[in-house]
Amino acid sequence: MTNHASRKRIITTLLAAALLAGCGARDGGTTRNFFNPQEIPLETYSAEQIFERGEFELNRNRAEDAAFFFSEIERLYPYSDWARRALIMQAFSYHQDQDYPNSRSAAQRFIDFYPEDDDAAYAQYLLALSYYDQVDEVGRDQGLTFQSLQALREVIERYPNSEYARAAILKFDLAFDHLAGKEMEIGRYYLRRSHYTAAINRFRVVVEDFQTTTHTAEALHRLVEAYLSLGLTDEAQTAGAILGFNYRSTDWYEDSFALLSGQGLTLDAAGDGWLRQVYRQTVKGEWL
Repeated sequence: MTNHASRKRIITTLLAAALLAGCGARDGGTTRNFFNPQEIPLETYSAEQIFERGEFELNRNRAEDAAFFFSEIERLYPYSDWARRALIMQAFSYHQDQDYPNSRSAAQRFIDFYPEDDDAAYAQYLLALSYYDQVDEVGRDQGLTFQSLQALREVIERYPNSEYARAAILKFDLAFDHLAGKEMEIGRYYLRRSHYTAAINRFRVVVEDFQTTTHTAEALHRLVEAYLSLGLTDEAQTAGAILGFNYRSTDWYEDSFALLSGQGLTLDAAGDGWLRQVYRQTVKGEWL
């Protein structure tokens, strides 16, 4: 017997035991007996009975088995309303089991088959979560973070009035902050090794492209450090001026003030480099 056939036999046996044993569920007033060991083919059960079995497996934290039962409804009763309900539950069960590719696949099928359904927004949200829930460490490759941002944006733009849009906005901001954190990590690495130009390029990305994240104040301070190390005082002063205007209450401002004043420099915009343009936009409000 193949592994697949063996697994299916075990599952159908469990289903028979569950539906024929007493779990408190009732169908037409008849209490089911849960522990009859007789093997009964899965096809003999109704879509509703299989759906209830999937819910039962979820309730006892067996998400993999739950996903199997919900997927069987899709196979055995593909055009029923239970198949529609089972498909979104299948996506949820796979996600609970951290089987993200299958969760994403089920969620996408739901969106494709039932784009106007009330649960379409939730399916899109589950699809986004299949990426987002894997974004856990700044040091990892950020491809998943980009995919997470794109999928979360889909939720926000396609279902702006749903409860999932609000949750997606919060997660979008966190994922966006995560990308900025990656740039900061690489920039600090270069700075510690005195690769100042490479470090500046990373901190510049944070200041220009991730201005709304929690990393901007530190990025400006690191620019002060890097530019002073290169002897580029105009740029260092301008970074300090932006920091002083927007983040005066932070320790990063205090550190930059100490560095600049220690060299007899002030926190004023100077020169005409890229930071001067940022200064004009963020401090003066001159965008043109």
